[in-house]
Amino acid sequence: MKKLQAWLATILLVAGLGLVAPSTATAAPSTTTAVPSAAPFCGITWGSLPKTSSTKYVPVVTNVRAGRHRCFDRLVIDLKGKRPGYDVRYGAVYTEGQGARVHLRGTDMRITIKAPAYNSKGQATYTPRNRSNIVNVSNFDTFRQVAWAGSFEGQTTIGLGVRARLPFRVFTLAGPGPNQTMLVIDVARRW
Repeated sequence: MKKLQAWLATILLVAGLGLVAPSTATAAPSTTTAVPSAAPFCGITWGSLPKTSSTKYVPVVTNVRAGRHRCFDRLVIDLKGKRPGYDVRYGAVYTEGQGARVHLRGTDMRITIKAPAYNSKGQATYTPRNRSNIVNVSNFDTFRQVAWAGSFEGQTTIGLGVRARLPFRVFTLAGPGPNQTMLVIDVARRW
């Protein structure tokens, strides 16, 4: 009996050390399943934190327009000159110079461009017809309102009302003509 106990103790010790070949029996499948992580909407990973850029160039604002895309709404600010500095963020919008609050439909996004809407002689390069609605976005999924907050001391502010605090990106493109630049703000339809 002592030999049998010693033999079993040796087998258990060797098995505990992993020196015995693994069993050919298969383990029962795990009852836990991994939860797949949701893929980002349209692959968008932009986030909703402020986007800023500084530059030594000072172009002038010539137009503001908007467009709808499958995954986002887009605001384009046309400029004459090279790419501007900018600060785009969620937060209250105030008029340039006067500092009066600009009330927007939806969540406020403030777009400040280091570019005036007037030339070196003080002549306007862009004058919206309706300061409260400078671009018609009535059928857009994300945009609710685009409002003019003014241009003063070399910078222009535009208020963008959006459906909610959603991911956005900001970048510049050359064109559409020579010595022209587009500041582009894309706001995702959802997270």
